[in-house]
Amino acid sequence: MKPSMRTKLAQLDTRLNELDHLLAQGDVTKDLDQYRKLTREHAELGPVVTAWKDFLAAEQDETAAQELQSDPDMKEFAQEEIKAARARMEQLELELQKRLLPRDPNDERNVYLEIRAGTGGDESALFAGDLLRMYSRYAERNRWQVEIVSAAESDLGGYKEVIVKLIGVGAYSKLKFESGGHRVQRVPATETQGRIHTSACTVAVMPEADEVSDVVIRPDEIRIDVFRASGAGGQHVNKTESAVRITHFPTGIVAECQDGRSQHQNKESAMRVLAARIKDKQVREQQAKEAATRKSLIGSGDRSERIRTYNFPQGRMTDHRINLTLYKLEYLMDGDLEELTQALMSEHQAEQLAALGEDNA
Repeated sequence: MKPSMRTKLAQLDTRLNELDHLLAQGDVTKDLDQYRKLTREHAELGPVVTAWKDFLAAEQDETAAQELQSDPDMKEFAQEEIKAARARMEQLELELQKRLLPRDPNDERNVYLEIRAGTGGDESALFAGDLLRMYSRYAERNRWQVEIVSAAESDLGGYKEVIVKLIGVGAYSKLKFESGGHRVQRVPATETQGRIHTSACTVAVMPEADEVSDVVIRPDEIRIDVFRASGAGGQHVNKTESAVRITHFPTGIVAECQDGRSQHQNKESAMRVLAARIKDKQVREQQAKEAATRKSLIGSGDRSERIRTYNFPQGRMTDHRINLTLYKLEYLMDGDLEELTQALMSEHQAEQLAALGEDNA
């Protein structure tokens, strides 16, 4: 292990001891925000320091076994102990490298999930509805809250466009690799000759912006339009100008909402979506800069990229970025996405480790 990594881990060990001392003091609970911050930091450092102590213990085991080699009767046993200790150290060092990788500051945030029907007409809109159900079921499995922010339903069911907010710890970390083009191959219910059709949807996953510090939206940079909402909703929707559309001049980004019961409620929702879209634009621009210097399979931020195909006749889902094919489409569409999300997160970690090796070379 490199000296710089040892120094870093020793510092984290010291910091964890400091946090233990601070949290043991009774008055820390008086400031709830500070208390949450300290407990979150403690929870993050705990596993790292535990792995570091396990590494040091394995090192001590190796040293003790080295000393036993001078005894002829213990030499064979000592060599086995040395081999086991080194294997354990290698495993722990890799684990520690992963835990020390730079964290995405957005990982713990809630997300806005935007699904838009693309090529394929009504079938594409139906697929958008299927994707919404898939992500909603995944959210339920993670005990996240799901809120519909805006929805434009299609005539045959499904959605031309739908935006939902997923509220839960780590939502962005698990879903940030879902942005891109999703293609479906199946026989539509309206197809009389049994032919397989191909259609597509676009998914965008945007971290919720902190209105105070993340995105500054000046009043003179936006235009707010109100209009009469369309679609389902009864007399209230049709008779009042409660729908709101906000245009951000510097970026050209537009956000609108008409699902709320009042103009004020729709304005608040549209502002939150606008802030998330502006923040997402900033994130994608940063990702594009990084991709220009280092080839990345994951997280390039390119929405036009086709990332995944859902083939219903064959019961398979293929993620083209990591060449992963899973033959359990029924379960995946029911929100069983853990294997897929973990594979994408692992690939991202592998890329980060490889990049770290290049930088240190």
